[in-house]
Amino acid sequence: MKKKLILLATLLSAAMLFGCSSDKQDAKDTTAAVTEGTTAAGEEKATEEKAENSGETTVKADKPYKLALITMDSLDQHWVTLNEGAQAEAKLVGVEVKFMSPDTKDDSKQIECVNNAVAGGVDGIMIAANGPDAISASLKEAQSQGIKIVYVDSPANVDAEASFATNNKQGGKTAGEEMRKALEAQGVTEGTIGIISTNASTQSTVDRDSGFREAFEGSKFTIEETQYCDGDAAKAQTIAENYITKGVVGIFGANEGSTVGTGNAIKASGDSKIIGVGFDKSDNIKSLIQDGYLLCTMAQNPDVMGKMGVDALVESLNGKDLKGETVDTGVSVLNKDNLK
Repeated sequence: MKKKLILLATLLSAAMLFGCSSDKQDAKDTTAAVTEGTTAAGEEKATEEKAENSGETTVKADKPYKLALITMDSLDQHWVTLNEGAQAEAKLVGVEVKFMSPDTKDDSKQIECVNNAVAGGVDGIMIAANGPDAISASLKEAQSQGIKIVYVDSPANVDAEASFATNNKQGGKTAGEEMRKALEAQGVTEGTIGIISTNASTQSTVDRDSGFREAFEGSKFTIEETQYCDGDAAKAQTIAENYITKGVVGIFGANEGSTVGTGNAIKASGDSKIIGVGFDKSDNIKSLIQDGYLLCTMAQNPDVMGKMGVDALVESLNGKDLKGETVDTGVSVLNKDNLK
């Protein structure tokens, strides 16, 4: 796949959710927080563009296309916000986006959502792949029927029209650098650090893990083997509590559920010296930062992913060749100083 890197961000929000099965829980409406960035060079420009272009779009659909948005699950605030960005843009460009995500991070359930979208006659699919390989056969089948594929947040190992995601390795490295600085400020220059992630196959979190470890190269810190919670905050808390029992000096949560579980475990431990750093932003995560149980989190721009994913599918369906481009949608460090 030919790729080129573009740094861009825009902020939009709206709310409207649809399920891929009758027993799926409805996700709650949320509002994305605007944060001051420290890692994505394009974010200041994005803020200016938002002020100038809010409520406007340069893309218009030639036909009232039917699109599907399939994320890893339908409950994490990250995915809810991504859907809000997609729904807002869909109204502007004149298409329908159906949110068809599973109620939990599960390959078979995500495959079922893709198959249901194909059977429902969609023209395009935006997807955040739970795993890069498990979903591939279903996506190839969709493409064989003329359905356009765009990745948001996390790609699969199938060529798509375009991809819109955070530079996850760099985001993970920034998380590690923030933790290392905080530890060294306490006079801690060695010790054990734990990592909690969603699973071993999701490419976005694998890259965050790799970047985080890179930040500690050449130091005396020891990084434990990564533990997995399937994105479940309660499981993550149990893992974090086990890490704390072993005497870790810091814990990195590589996604929303892992981050919440990490913060809750540090809160329960009563040990304010343990440094917790996370990924994603949600009301729970922001509260944990405000109360001092997490140092910071790497805040992505999921609404931007949703907006740009819709635009890319529409342009592709209109006949434009997007050449498989990859767009970095930015990440920023959200801490107590810039929560507001």
